[in-house]
Amino acid sequence: MRNFGRKIGVTLSIVFLAPVATKAVLRSFEEPRDWRTARWSSAGILPEAASDPEARIVVFAARTAGWRGIFAVHTWIVLKGAGADAYTRYEVTGFGRPLRINGRPPDGYWLGERPRVVADIRGARAAAAIPRIEAAIMAYPYTEYGDYRLWPGPNSNTFVATVLRAAPELEIALPPEAIGKDYRIDGALLSRTLSRTGFEASLYGLLGLKVGKVEGIEFNLLGLVAGLDAEHPALKIPAFGRVAIEGVASRSAVADPKAQAP
Repeated sequence: MRNFGRKIGVTLSIVFLAPVATKAVLRSFEEPRDWRTARWSSAGILPEAASDPEARIVVFAARTAGWRGIFAVHTWIVLKGAGADAYTRYEVTGFGRPLRINGRPPDGYWLGERPRVVADIRGARAAAAIPRIEAAIMAYPYTEYGDYRLWPGPNSNTFVATVLRAAPELEIALPPEAIGKDYRIDGALLSRTLSRTGFEASLYGLLGLKVGKVEGIEFNLLGLVAGLDAEHPALKIPAFGRVAIEGVASRSAVADPKAQAP
């Protein structure tokens, strides 16, 4: 029994602690970012809203700064109705009143970090989902001073995961580095995954297992996620996120290589 416990400890150290330690070393060589001098302007990812008549839902993620940037990203959601001449950016932050609407450009840098597109849904699918997502945003309960909790949640990633549950048909999976995404505000210990293509067991975002067509396989230990994405072949490594498995093409990527293009 003692040997078994030792093997479990070694395995957890290799899977969860070693990547975090490696990322910490790599981050130590990067120049520190200061919020007062960091770039927050548009990254030029989205076109002018008026030039795009389609409804659109875009989820962005950007690595945070400081020690949190070792293992976490900040996510936000951008909505645009059909024919609208402006985007609306929704996010939750840890400073001031948590819920922010258009606090920054929709595709703006986050503390100097260029954001990446997690999901980009357009047309009729987006138009049908936007009202439900907007209703979920307005119903989100943690919007007052003091409601934000960095770990295990509710935080910025808890917010995005929660509002996306209102539109599971979009089949969006948040990045594994989105610490807080597995914190369920309804307290559910066993439930369907965000995309409703699988099931998850989660102990308040601290310990969990998730298996789904869209989410793949995820093991959550204290918010850190390790796993495998079979649909878009990649390993999910704590602190590093998705690492594509070279030479393996997913069916969806072959069928629609521009599906995630901005």
